Amino acid sequence: MSFPSEFLYEIRNRVALADLISRRVKLKKRGREHEGLCPFHNEKTPSFTVSEAKGFFHCFGCGAHGDAIGWVMKVEGLSFPEAVEKLAAETGLAMPERTPEQQEAAHRRAGLLEVLEAAAQWFQSELAGSGGAEARAYLERRGVRPETAAAFRLGFAPDRRGALRLALNAKGVDDSQLVEAGLIKAVEDGGAPRDYFFNRLIFPITNRRGRVIAFGGRALGESKAKYLNSPETSVFHKGRVLYNLARARQAAHDTGEVVVTEGYMDVIALAQAGFPAAVAPLGTAVTAEQVAELWRLAPEPLLCLDGDAAGRRAAGRAAETALPGLAPGRSLRFALLPAGEDPDSLIAGAGAAALRRVLDSALDLQDLLWFQACEGRDLSTPERRAGLWRALSETLVTIGDKEVQAAYRQAMIERFEQQLGYNPVTGWRRRASGPNARSGAARQRPGSSPAGAGLRQPPEVLRRRHEEVLVAAAVNHPQLLLDGAEGLAAVDFAAEDLSLLVTAILDQMAAAPDLDSDSLKCHLSQHGFSDLLKSLLSKRVYIHGGFARPDTPFSEVRPKWTKVLADHRRWAARNETLAATRRFAERPDEETLAWLQARQRSAEGGENDKTAMDFLASGDAAES
Repeated sequence: MSFPSEFLYEIRNRVALADLISRRVKLKKRGREHEGLCPFHNEKTPSFTVSEAKGFFHCFGCGAHGDAIGWVMKVEGLSFPEAVEKLAAETGLAMPERTPEQQEAAHRRAGLLEVLEAAAQWFQSELAGSGGAEARAYLERRGVRPETAAAFRLGFAPDRRGALRLALNAKGVDDSQLVEAGLIKAVEDGGAPRDYFFNRLIFPITNRRGRVIAFGGRALGESKAKYLNSPETSVFHKGRVLYNLARARQAAHDTGEVVVTEGYMDVIALAQAGFPAAVAPLGTAVTAEQVAELWRLAPEPLLCLDGDAAGRRAAGRAAETALPGLAPGRSLRFALLPAGEDPDSLIAGAGAAALRRVLDSALDLQDLLWFQACEGRDLSTPERRAGLWRALSETLVTIGDKEVQAAYRQAMIERFEQQLGYNPVTGWRRRASGPNARSGAARQRPGSSPAGAGLRQPPEVLRRRHEEVLVAAAVNHPQLLLDGAEGLAAVDFAAEDLSLLVTAILDQMAAAPDLDSDSLKCHLSQHGFSDLLKSLLSKRVYIHGGFARPDTPFSEVRPKWTKVLADHRRWAARNETLAATRRFAERPDEETLAWLQARQRSAEGGENDKTAMDFLASGDAAES
């Protein structure tokens, strides 16, 4: 909608900008201007100024800039017409006249909103009455308190055909208005129209300003559709609306966080548990318009989805929808709940703190894209790894912002290098140090023997046990990684499954350093490591390193873990040296000899390397 320039000028002229902004920001007068701490980014020294004479605010720190209308749009999440209408009402200005067609359309919409409001009030009265006992009992079983039900204006559509129609007809609302509002539907055989909702718990759906525009209904008896939404009307377009948006806007502004979940009851459970900035799409996949609405609330909306296959698919669809709209500082994050849980059940069973841990361990969008691209793929051959890169490239090209697209491409190249051992663009392969080192993509498979022989136990078993103890202790006591991450990252794991698990652990701890053991286990289970964790965190492993148990005091864990890490490093170095010694005995070359001599001189090699050189000098290597 457009407004006359004179009308907008008059609004800006009437608004006392410093007074308007001081409702949110503590301002101090400095000469002819005011200054304060910017509300749009964290700062300790004021860089936010308000100029009454020039009619704008400006932050020299983050660049935020605008006039009175822009201020209201930013802090309240309003559209331009909504901000203009709000300021016009505050300054006593009448809205400009519209064309006859616009006036007629506005009049019809206003009439529909009044009808929908009357229906919401009737549904509420039915829930409170004697006929609403079953619906109230359902809410009680779901843990919804009466005050929460009242705040969300929950209602009940009784199992009496035509009850709503008759009630609103009695108030002067005719059937044509009820049909247009999506509250009744005509019957094909020419009989009396039927109510759209009956025997359902009712959830009013509002627009951004809190006006009722539609309803959702949850069946309380047998029904083909467990949940049902109003049909689309001139005031309700399902793909543009988020449930609870009006209530969540201020909370999202205050906290910088908005949580997107899948259904009405999840939103209500979140709000009741202390997460008021919760919204939900209306039973469908998140649309591009809804993502844009979410970005008005927070720069990185957090999608909290069920941890089952359907939840993962929903996360993937949301990611695809968001990619074209990504921009610097604007993305999505994904919190995947444990399998079989939704926010409502998790809060009911484990409390709000458990959900907070899940939210705090959410995946970034790039993590989700990587995990979903890799899921179910065998990456053991060059052709398959090339197929993974092609799939990722086809996904990344849909990112609209070229700067963000380039950043994502580089991030995925780095993941290839770290986890698969080579650069998919240049073909460069990352190699470990030493003449017998192999690339990450060609690491030993589980069950193969590491270099070295002559041990009483099979070397692959001994090495696996050392590695399992190290990793088990890190999972049960993640605080080890606050200063021990580099040591664990330097271990060249013989088994690919442990190597991938450690990579996932280090990635998650880098993103959330304060993560506790339970949250880390939950995150790892969600990403395909549940079977490995079950095997790893067991008596079979603890018998070789009791300190790794979760109940061992951290003061005892840390020195023992550090010692096992050092022992493993020395053991691996010794075996590496012995293997190189044997190869030299079989086929002498200057490069290997130089490397062995350097290892002998190295303090790191110590006695192990000296033993290897003595072994070489003795001539026993040729017989081994």
